[in-house]
Amino acid sequence: MSIIRNLEQDILKIVNQSGYEVERINLIPSSRKEFGEYQLNNAFSLAKQYHQNPKEIAENMMKELEKDSRFCNLNIAGNGFINLSLSDEFYIEAMNTIKQDIYSNIDKQEKKKIIIDYGGANIAKTLHVGHLRSADIGEALKRLTKLLGHEVIADVHFGDIGRQSGMVIYEIKCRYPNLCYFKEDYQGEEEELPIKVEDLQEIYPIASQKAKEDDRVMEEVRTITMQIEQGHQGYTRLWEKIKELSKQDIKGIYKRLNVDFDLWEGESDCYPYIPKVISILKEKNLLRESEGALVVDVKEETDKEPMPPLVVLKTNGGTVYQTRELATLISREERFNPDEIWYLTDNRQELYFKQVFRAAKLSGIAKSSTKLEFFGFGTMNGPDGKPFKTRAGGVMNLSDLIDMVKQEIEKRINIDMVAEDKKDETAEKITIATIKYADFLPFRSKDFIFDVNKFSDLEGKTGPYLLYSTVRMNSLLTKSNADIENLHITKIKTSEEKEIFQLLLRMPIILENAFQEKSLNDISEYVYKLTSSYNKFYAENHILTCEDNELKMSWLALTKIVYDANILLLDTLGIMVPEKM
Repeated sequence: MSIIRNLEQDILKIVNQSGYEVERINLIPSSRKEFGEYQLNNAFSLAKQYHQNPKEIAENMMKELEKDSRFCNLNIAGNGFINLSLSDEFYIEAMNTIKQDIYSNIDKQEKKKIIIDYGGANIAKTLHVGHLRSADIGEALKRLTKLLGHEVIADVHFGDIGRQSGMVIYEIKCRYPNLCYFKEDYQGEEEELPIKVEDLQEIYPIASQKAKEDDRVMEEVRTITMQIEQGHQGYTRLWEKIKELSKQDIKGIYKRLNVDFDLWEGESDCYPYIPKVISILKEKNLLRESEGALVVDVKEETDKEPMPPLVVLKTNGGTVYQTRELATLISREERFNPDEIWYLTDNRQELYFKQVFRAAKLSGIAKSSTKLEFFGFGTMNGPDGKPFKTRAGGVMNLSDLIDMVKQEIEKRINIDMVAEDKKDETAEKITIATIKYADFLPFRSKDFIFDVNKFSDLEGKTGPYLLYSTVRMNSLLTKSNADIENLHITKIKTSEEKEIFQLLLRMPIILENAFQEKSLNDISEYVYKLTSSYNKFYAENHILTCEDNELKMSWLALTKIVYDANILLLDTLGIMVPEKM
């Protein structure tokens, strides 16, 4: 248990000893530090329970608290708010515990097995800016969930089947009709693909345009798509090769974003489970015909908004996203037996997942004990408040966005001190920090504006500011030539130190809040506040030239704690820290 939670438990025992039964104590940071660093407001809820004046209850509680040497500056404000501060001795012991092991300042939760479905890249299409938030937020939630003690399985869940497969193969067939995969008597021959990743980026748009303009093309695309679903040998093998080619490109962009998955699976991996989906739905009498399609009614009596039925099979017998989603659920239940499955997509998918979850629970495809959760996110827009577009008006590729930000970083931040062979890597890390930190500042479900000029600045609430500050802490520790690992905090001189200590004690609460909300804004705000507080302390105290050696060593120990906290939190956000800046 973290130091702050242990302290709250101890206060709980003290309060109960004073004759009042309290279930939980929360030490609330005070906004008026001159009256006390923390505030307790339990007297008000106890007043109703015990039919006593809250101020009288607060006085009785305070008498017991005064017996504990960890508490000082105890006083009562208003009608029953208890103000208190913590002793220097307590802070020194607490900070040395954290310095010894930064992970001791984290409250582990009861372990669960959680599958997180994020990414959602589409095969044969390059990643665009619409894929950014899923990758960023999903990766950070995965890391946070692991940090808090859970077992996590991350699945990219490629869109690797459906209309795009028919379109891409149609266009390749037009260009290279003599490929062995198009032979009527195809018997498993292999042939090198005549296309590269760059070709895929223009093949799909061209095929899509053709299909929109010509019904005959669209019909052939539908036929090819259906044949792939039915296992057409030539088309299936060709599509497998296209998928591998496309995955190389997609994995490269995810790597730039410092994003990785445990499962690089797609919709097509659920195909063996589709017959089971249909069988279960039939056995439970959940399927009914609607305009030639088979659907499941998922409307509930309490619904206040329209809830359409879930389509399972199209009029031609083909599957749809929903069918494959249910089949994927069966696969996950049978293979992993998870406690929870989280789905992370943009807010517009909420209705879709409501339908799927209800059908999964009605049918028993998902166990009653398996918690299915949808976490939506808002869109990232440009300075004009509209989604990022290319100059031609199309959706901007994600790699182009990264390169655009990188060019701005290289113009604004001087990295001449970095070794020549590390300059590109450093610029890349600063670039990704710029993008990710801006992404995490707003609450997950909110839209936000990404202004390259604003978020690439070394000053203010930005990724580069956090990286520069963290690198400077490390540089200070290196220049000191001190035995950093064996340093301890032994004295406290300034109020700025205490402010930093109070922030460090709150870290486990911040992490817990972020987990509960499934949003990274609390962590983003916290790491900025911690860093800014340290920088204020650093500016007002000349650490390396301090004549009091004991104080100097104590300040270096403080620096190491903040540095370790920053490294841990930035890593949780998926942000890499360069060696130098």
